[in-house]
Order: sequence, then structure tokens, then C-alpha cells
Amino acid sequence: MANKGTKRENGKQALTDLLRVPAGRPVDLSAYDATAVPAGLKDTARMGENLADLQERLWAASTGGDRRRLLLVLQGMDTSGKGGTVKHVIGLFNPSGCRIRAFKAPTPEERKHDFLWRIKRALPEPGEIGIFDRSHYEDVLIARVRELAPHREINDRYGRINRFEKSLTDDGVTVVKCFLHISYDQQRRRLLERLDNPDKHWKFNPGDIEERALWPAYQQAYETALTRCSTPEAPWYLIPADRKWYRNWAISRLLLDHLTALDPRYPEADFDVAACRERLLGSD
Repeated sequence: MANKGTKRENGKQALTDLLRVPAGRPVDLSAYDATAVPAGLKDTARMGENLADLQERLWAASTGGDRRRLLLVLQGMDTSGKGGTVKHVIGLFNPSGCRIRAFKAPTPEERKHDFLWRIKRALPEPGEIGIFDRSHYEDVLIARVRELAPHREINDRYGRINRFEKSLTDDGVTVVKCFLHISYDQQRRRLLERLDNPDKHWKFNPGDIEERALWPAYQQAYETALTRCSTPEAPWYLIPADRKWYRNWAISRLLLDHLTALDPRYPEADFDVAACRERLLGSD
């Protein structure tokens, strides 16, 4: 995916470049292997520790007026692992500093408003890490496949999404959009696992079979969204998701790379540290 001159890590292309969807180029999902492992694992044991440290620094910086925050957007077909990714990511962070939202079909109240209304209400505050399980992209995915809105209106939404995400980045939000790319055969295996395990029946919906029948239409809808909405400010990252362990590692690594680039700093003390220490020692 990467062009010449992209960033490199120890002589190798950075993961952000390997997984980034090139801006302005048509996307053909059939050309991407859902079982691929585009980069070797490294520093896995320390990744969680480093992420927790960066999260604390980001939150601390917000107390000093730093408005920066991060938004992780997860999209993908059913069983691609959006919920599993959320669970894994939360395991690496302090949950109190995360804002998680799973977007389902709009409620009657949400239908009264613009499609971005409910998204704006769920955005992370300064210092927080936001995680969206599905997002505003549902309004150009299922809405397109199921013809829930006029074609002209859906076509207009791509530009509105780009402008919205640009406004977020201008306001200090780092937007990390991950498409979890699962294969048709792997989805069938995961759906069968849910049917064959009574403990997983709650995760199965007979409607999943109907949605699966629309696979080609959804692939086309995703290709259009990835093509039209992968921008320099908010690029898409295509994550091979047939292997759960690699999916989790790759997204964790992307978060680590982005938070490291932000380099949040602890704020300077606004009080006399030495004097407070002396008072504390003298209070016994």
C-alpha cells in the first residue's frame, strides 16, 4: 500500500503505511488477503505498558488545557471482530479514560435529526480515547445497500463525512479508522461456531444470514466508502481480520504509533513543589 519515501521502522515500512488505504485511489477489496500478516510482531509484551503510559499522559495533559484526544472507529462485516477488538483495546487502557459507543439502528429520537447528530454527542472529550463500534459510516453502508435513503442523499454524505472528520482533526482529534477485513469463508465459519455453541446463541441473529446474502453489495459499499473517505487528515487502515490475534495486535500497534506521535506531556506544577514538600514533612 505504501509509496516510496514513507516512514520506516528499523529499515522496514511503518505499519501505518503498510495498512493505510491510499487516498484518491479506487479500492478493490478482493485484492487484499484477509489472512495476511503484513508486519511481524515485535515488542508485544511491552505494548500494553506503553499504551497505558501514553493514555495517562494524554489525560494528564488535558488537565493543563491540552484539547487533544483520539477516536478509534471500527467498521467491518458481521463477525469481523469489532466487539472483540473493543474488549482487547479496553484491556490495554484505563477504562475511566475511554468513551465507548456501539451504534445500532437509529432510535426514533435520532431519526429526527441529521445523521451526524448522534455521532457528535458521543465524541471523546479532551484527554479521552473514544471507541466507536460502527459509526457514521453506517449511513453510507447499510443505508446504501438497503436503500434506506435516496441515492443522491447518500452520495452527498461522503463529502459531509470528510468535512466532519476534517473539523475533528482541526479541533485536536486524532481519527484512526480501521476496516476489519474478513473473508466470506471465515465469516461462515464464525457464524457456524455461534450456532454450534449454545453459549454463543445470544450473539447470533437469523438476520445475519440475510445480510450475508448481500455480501457483494456490502463489499461494493465498503469499497466506495474507503475510496471516497480515506483522506490525508483521516485515512482508513485496512486490517486483515481472519486471524484474531493479528487483528488485535495491528490495531493496538496503530494506537501506539498515533499516541507516540502525539507525545502528550505531563503538565508543569502550578504550585511550589519544594514548599509543599517542606510543609508536608513538617506536619508530623
